[in-house]
Amino acid sequence: MNSQMDIIQKEKKIALIAHDNRKVDLLEWAMYNRDILAQHKLYATGTTGSILADELKLNIHLFKSGPLGGDQQVGAKIADGEIDFVIFFWDPLEPHPHDVDVKALLRIAVVYNIPIACNRSSADFIISSSLMEQEYKRILIDYTNRLPRRVIY
Repeated sequence: MNSQMDIIQKEKKIALIAHDNRKVDLLEWAMYNRDILAQHKLYATGTTGSILADELKLNIHLFKSGPLGGDQQVGAKIADGEIDFVIFFWDPLEPHPHDVDVKALLRIAVVYNIPIACNRSSADFIISSSLMEQEYKRILIDYTNRLPRRVIY
């Protein structure tokens, strides 16, 4: 497979998402890491973002609520190169009406080689990495040759 390099700038574009049962966890994590988060451009899905913006007093670009398309909006921004990594505290024990959207978001993060933290430990590792303070050369795999193109006229 062919690949190319993409530069993740020093100022990261971070998406923050949490299911209802994990919003308090994400808020606590974000409050603890507020000073680091303040150095970056923040995005979040609807309710989560509103809570974070109110409590952290930071500018956060809000997408729609997850079940109303917010997860898909984040995925689209990843595909467009406008999100560098995702912190997504999801609830693996609760069924969600938009589980397919969650799976699609996780898949698109892998396709575009985006770091994605799905729990507090992985979020801690990402946010405390020395890579947070510098540019990072991300490898993008070219999947186009794996996509079947059968056009019949």
